[in-house]
Amino acid sequence: MEGYSFLAVKVVLVLVLLVQFTAADHSHKKHAGDGVQPLSKIQIHRAVYELHENASVKLTLSFLAPKYGEDSQWVTIEVASPKPAEDDWLAVFSPADFNSSTCPPTDDREVAPNICSAPIKYRFANDSNAGYTKTGKASLKFQLINQRADFSFALFSGGLSTPKLVAVSNSISFANPNVPLYPRLAQGKDWNEMTVTWTSGYNINKAVPFVKWGLKGEAQIRSPAGTLTFPRGSLCESSCDSQVHQHEQLVGGILVFIHTSFLKDLWPNSLYTYKLGHKLSNGSYIWSKSYHFKSSPYPGEDSLQRVVIFGDMGKAERDGSNEYTDYQPGSLNTTDTLIKDLDNIDIVFHIGDIVYANGYISQWDQFTSQVEPIASNVPYMIASGNHERDAPGTGSFYDSMIQAANVVSWRRLCFMYSTDYGMFHFCIADSEHDWREGSEQYKFIEKCLASADRQKQPWLIFAAHRVLGYSSAQWQGGAFGEPMGRESLQKLWQKYKVDIALYGHVHNYERTCPIYQNQCVNTEKSHYSGTVNGTIHVVVGGGGSHLSAFGPVQTSWSLFRDYDFGFVKLTAFNHSSLLFEYKKSKDGKVYDSFTISRDYKDVLAWFMMAVNS
Repeated sequence: MEGYSFLAVKVVLVLVLLVQFTAADHSHKKHAGDGVQPLSKIQIHRAVYELHENASVKLTLSFLAPKYGEDSQWVTIEVASPKPAEDDWLAVFSPADFNSSTCPPTDDREVAPNICSAPIKYRFANDSNAGYTKTGKASLKFQLINQRADFSFALFSGGLSTPKLVAVSNSISFANPNVPLYPRLAQGKDWNEMTVTWTSGYNINKAVPFVKWGLKGEAQIRSPAGTLTFPRGSLCESSCDSQVHQHEQLVGGILVFIHTSFLKDLWPNSLYTYKLGHKLSNGSYIWSKSYHFKSSPYPGEDSLQRVVIFGDMGKAERDGSNEYTDYQPGSLNTTDTLIKDLDNIDIVFHIGDIVYANGYISQWDQFTSQVEPIASNVPYMIASGNHERDAPGTGSFYDSMIQAANVVSWRRLCFMYSTDYGMFHFCIADSEHDWREGSEQYKFIEKCLASADRQKQPWLIFAAHRVLGYSSAQWQGGAFGEPMGRESLQKLWQKYKVDIALYGHVHNYERTCPIYQNQCVNTEKSHYSGTVNGTIHVVVGGGGSHLSAFGPVQTSWSLFRDYDFGFVKLTAFNHSSLLFEYKKSKDGKVYDSFTISRDYKDVLAWFMMAVNS
């Protein structure tokens, strides 16, 4: 796998399975999170019927989002039960028909009701009314997004472990569930190419997908798009957990069509507008909302360039469902803080553990919607994390436990790539594959680092999901990251003078001194100038998932630690001045920073050393 050739089509494809949006003030200080996928707590395969004629689940709307361009809407559900209990809960299903008529038993041991899919979200009935257990009545609000199917709501008693179906609502759907939605941008194979990927309910036999785009205020052209889909049979490997994923259908979510188009020959640093379109078989057209993006700078262009990097964000629900504070309590704060500052961001790197879907395909849909305001306006690049590839037989170096629907990721994605953005050269590794000396990835990493034109791209950045460098996390037991990765790669970081190496996986923030072979090579902490004979390693895995504690070992190389949610921002002012900032998600303020300044002669000296060594 060389360079960036797979990224254009495939990096964006992972982001294409996604869809939801969410809000509220999510305080991380109160909720550290338990790290358990909320939907996996529902033992839906154990559900039995206990329908009661005096129980009801009612909604007054007949369809959702009647206005053009609307892809989400809040709904209020009125619940009534003659036998209310504290563990009663309300589930949202999509598609709406989840009963046994649509999924006949595949095993003689299965018993009715054979519920065909997991809910896409849920809330306990007493969440909105502490008096529910006395009155038997509650009013609950949900935010629904367009997921290409209708919805229904079901009241269950018996808690999540022994669910009993008490009442079901009528179904409701978006006015046009098939419209093109949630575009994702990514840097293409070349600096002047942008890929756009989106989802819809149209296969190619029903509509021809394309992008209508052009420089803002000028004539628009059309670029065709390719279409892929994921049959249900591809969502779960044969080793799926027999309890949670007794049927492949239990992952939830529905069939999705994925479209990718390539916008080529872009002018550097220019504003473009675009719109997603489908030409239907009857000759009519259906359109998305209008979007815009700024194209990449010319390689080496001396302009202000701003990069955001984080890992392990996940998703949450703005309606408070799915016990968001126990799973990814900081994800919305990170998302919303980036949205507020989007005018000051040029490109985003999400370095692994993207959604934590854990087999529930609807979670990808909801994540796409959550990040749409970001990913539809700036390139949203990704790296592979263990939650994208930890299934037996998927080629993972660790070959660990199954993550069912993440089969979607490994079958269609390549996560090691290189890309240039103005004065930056990025080498993105896949820490789920072998990186040891002599491996294919090791050769790729060396080629990527060696290919940096330090005259044009003086800022050389390495990133991977697992910590191939240094970390003081408690769970690592003092190993300070993946020791094989560090031993194998540090000679490359040193040879090619990598400025900064960034990682996720450990859910906190930590910055080291410039380091080589466990030793600080520079005593500075906030400003580095001239030749820095080492690489600064940064853990930035506090994107939103539950936090990781630090261990008791105090090391000389650890300069700054923070047990909180946050992200990193790199600002290149020119070829000789770089600003590094760590910002907290809760307020967007800077809590750690340093600068690097040097003349080109320093970079040239490094380059010549590497060539001659």
